[in-house]
Amino acid sequence: MKKILFTHSYFYRFDPKQWDTKQPYPPLGTIYAAAVMREAGYDVSLFDTALIETPDKIIPVIEDQNPDYLVIYDDGFNYLTKMCLTNMRQAAFRMAALAKEKGITVITSSSDAADHYEKYIANGVDFVVIGEGEITLKELFKKLNDKETNFSEVDGLAYNENNKIIRTSIRQIVKELDSFPFPAWDLVDISSYKKIWMENRDYFSLNIATTRGCPFKCNWCAKPIYGNRYNSRSPQKVADEIEFLLNKYDVRHFWMCDDIFGLKPGWVKEFRDIVKAKKLKFNYKIQSRVDLLLQEDTIEALAESGAETVWVGAESGSQKILDAMDKGTKVEQIYEATKLLRKNGIRTAFFLQFGYLGEEKEDIEKTINMVLDLMPEEIGISVSYPLPGTKFYEKVKEQLKEKANWTDSDDLAMMYKGTFSPSFYRKLHRYVHKVYRRKQSLLNLKDLLFNPFNSNRKKLRSAISSLYYIPASLVDSVVLRKLESVK
Repeated sequence: MKKILFTHSYFYRFDPKQWDTKQPYPPLGTIYAAAVMREAGYDVSLFDTALIETPDKIIPVIEDQNPDYLVIYDDGFNYLTKMCLTNMRQAAFRMAALAKEKGITVITSSSDAADHYEKYIANGVDFVVIGEGEITLKELFKKLNDKETNFSEVDGLAYNENNKIIRTSIRQIVKELDSFPFPAWDLVDISSYKKIWMENRDYFSLNIATTRGCPFKCNWCAKPIYGNRYNSRSPQKVADEIEFLLNKYDVRHFWMCDDIFGLKPGWVKEFRDIVKAKKLKFNYKIQSRVDLLLQEDTIEALAESGAETVWVGAESGSQKILDAMDKGTKVEQIYEATKLLRKNGIRTAFFLQFGYLGEEKEDIEKTINMVLDLMPEEIGISVSYPLPGTKFYEKVKEQLKEKANWTDSDDLAMMYKGTFSPSFYRKLHRYVHKVYRRKQSLLNLKDLLFNPFNSNRKKLRSAISSLYYIPASLVDSVVLRKLESVK
């Protein structure tokens, strides 16, 4: 039986911002692929890089297992891997080189490899899987095991043949997601993840995918794996997997790591009904769109099935910028959805981005005012990031020189010319966080003064932090005004 060693190239320790949050998740896409190949009759194992210090740790694993193949299969459900961070690319190159030293065939599948397959092939990778990877892997391994060389018959592949890089036809995505087995959770050391979570917060969370793809056409958003198609697992299958994980690992919180959760009409309501019928008790967080949330009874069904936090791509408080992004949503919908979520006891979190083409000071102020008006429970801030395959990338690609990818997720480099200087946007990122925390601390201070018997340690800490955030935000505002004139 041929041995396949699966791994991936997202090292949390190489991304300081994410490592510091202490909320690591297993490589879901990787263990999906491993489960498919195990079902096909292969001997599979996993070298999980998420929590380790260096790619060189794979050396003793290779020596011990002596695999026939190394598959560097990144988790396409994790938005961090879609950012194509150079720290992770170099880690993938290193593992590929170490495997090649032992004569092992190396295969990669990731957003970055799909965008830059020539670079991966130049660094020792034999085959790059482009697009949804499970079926491509099955067909490729059959060719390899049968000692066939007509790889051009395998869709979704790039490889070197006679010093010429061949890219085959586009792989059609799988529509019946229930045909896939459950991810190979048994390959993951779940206890190592749980230990980090429990040492830093009072709960443990695992990741689940209920869908693949996104049908919307935001012109800055990369979709190199699943494209603009959208397919769902059945609510029954998802509930069955949740029930398994609840019983197996005593987990009570999940990140539904879909680009868009519950888009299919009636899906959320059916999911709620099954969860109730099974008497499953858990909470979860999702990513969604404000226009989708406003569909009839969607938010109520989310609340009744255990939804605790909804991250929405608010992006901007300026309708001009939302329209320029082809976002397809209205600022008014952000306000309406946030209020309705709060009314139903669901926390709201905003993804925000600054620096999109055409954004002026007035647009920035509208975004800040929207945040302070609505005060979501969490915010995530970035600057616009051009990824290959997007309309946004095509608009700015001539400006991308030596630096076309961030090093890690806190890099925040402006890789094209925005309205203001890169130093302005770096300071703006910090400033918005500070004014947000300032208002949060003042609201908690007010609550403590008027409701002292409802106080807790978290509220008290937040109220006291106003002593820092009030002067710090004022200082940053002065610096920002000076940076406005720097080009």
